[in-house]
Amino acid sequence: MSRSKPCVVGINLGHDGGAALITDTVMVAIGEERLNRTRYSPGFEASLLYCLRAAGLTLADIDLVAVSGIGRTPPTRAETGLVHLGIAPSRIVPVDHHLSHAYTAYCLSPYQEATVLVVDGGGNAGDTETYYRATPDGIERLGGNSPTRPRAGGIGATYEAFTNWLGWHEQEAGKTMALASYGDASRYDAPLFDVADATVHGHLTRTHARGIAELAERTGFDFGPYESRGKHELGKHTAAYVQDQTERALCQLTEQTIAATGLSNLCFAGGVALNCVAADKIRRLDAVTGYFAPPAASDRGQALGCALYAWHRLTGGLPRRLLASDYFGREYTDKEIEQALTRDPRSGLVERRRTPFTWRRESDIAQTAAQMIADGKIIGWFQGGSELGPRALGARSILADPRTTASSDALNRRIKHREPFRPFAPAVRADHASTWFDLDVPSPFMLLAPPVRPDHADKIAGVVHIDGTARVQTVDPAAAPDYGALIENFNQLTGVPVVLNTSFNDREPIVESPAHALATLQACDLDAMCIGEYLVERS
Repeated sequence: MSRSKPCVVGINLGHDGGAALITDTVMVAIGEERLNRTRYSPGFEASLLYCLRAAGLTLADIDLVAVSGIGRTPPTRAETGLVHLGIAPSRIVPVDHHLSHAYTAYCLSPYQEATVLVVDGGGNAGDTETYYRATPDGIERLGGNSPTRPRAGGIGATYEAFTNWLGWHEQEAGKTMALASYGDASRYDAPLFDVADATVHGHLTRTHARGIAELAERTGFDFGPYESRGKHELGKHTAAYVQDQTERALCQLTEQTIAATGLSNLCFAGGVALNCVAADKIRRLDAVTGYFAPPAASDRGQALGCALYAWHRLTGGLPRRLLASDYFGREYTDKEIEQALTRDPRSGLVERRRTPFTWRRESDIAQTAAQMIADGKIIGWFQGGSELGPRALGARSILADPRTTASSDALNRRIKHREPFRPFAPAVRADHASTWFDLDVPSPFMLLAPPVRPDHADKIAGVVHIDGTARVQTVDPAAAPDYGALIENFNQLTGVPVVLNTSFNDREPIVESPAHALATLQACDLDAMCIGEYLVERS
């Protein structure tokens, strides 16, 4: 084992499986779904190989592998499957699910001392809410929900249950959050949670949709028909109800956990931290001095948290790596891009629809892209390493003009095929953010939903939600030079330092490789794609 140049790996065996690898100079991570093209996929084999190749290492170079999963207990060494790959049991260490989230939240944050709050659908030992005191000396668990309280009583499990009732997979809670703005939460007057002594006691007795059916029978509430998918008024009110109750519970829990730790900086992780509407309320609480949530706050970040834990376990030093971007994927060379564009079999291209296209190298791809967007084109934008989290942040994005709803309508109709109530996000140059949005802090990971300034709302109608908010990404050109240049060029052309940003996919995982991007361009109705310095246009 080499202590001078340690190499550690983290693996998540649950849903949203994946792998992460850390050395003193490298930090790379990816989800399995980005490679096998199956949403929410478990597994780690393709991800682990991807990370090793990106770092130029082999299995023999790994000093320690930390592994997490879901269920009552962390996976045993035998259950990991790593021994079959030739990794000795002494190099494998299981990690508690919520502790892995806590490492992701704290180790990537800017704070020396912080309260760490983890809230999700469920971890090990029945955990749904846990909190920690984090300092350079370590991450100490101080409390959480009682292990005897059913998982159904947790905040995340309750939100999942309502999401199922409304007709969606529990991992699609963002749809419930979007629909909530169209409803009236006051239609239902009973609380869903009691929060006392930094502990949550939810009122559901069963998980998934059956829990909502039981609640309706017990309370007499009419939540509308099962699987209404946003098409029934009562379903809209139901979404508003669970969103309102979740916000109230999270704000109470935040205040109580900060009081318990005595530390007013908050690091928030777990799938519930992706609820950007609730997060924007939490970070504005008087009790909260500073707020941070990692971009891969959900189980997509489990592998990275495990790797950070492994580094601490191996070296004895708690890793602190201030996060400027979510670009944890590897970059692709011009040769690899050209292999896809020339249909070279080595690119791995699988053409779902063979659509004619032309391509050429541009001298200023950011200027070219900005002009196309200003002209009303909808383009794919593929630059650098991919994002680890669920939000496209300018590495694997589809970009369009935010100034009218024409682009957002066309995106839903022609390309994304999403529900019409779901908003698209604005990406704004960081130095313009406070002028256009009620936002006094950076939001580089699209995890906050502040109000749009009323005097600017009509100028970016394509990205303003029905409630007047927007899920903002602030773009620092130092962290994303090409993306920042594109937005600045668009500003010079239009007077608007904002572009409409959504993920580069169509009912599939976000694209990872040049081959994935080209296949998606051909299969959907995008006008063009900017990939590296190349412009690809459908003929």
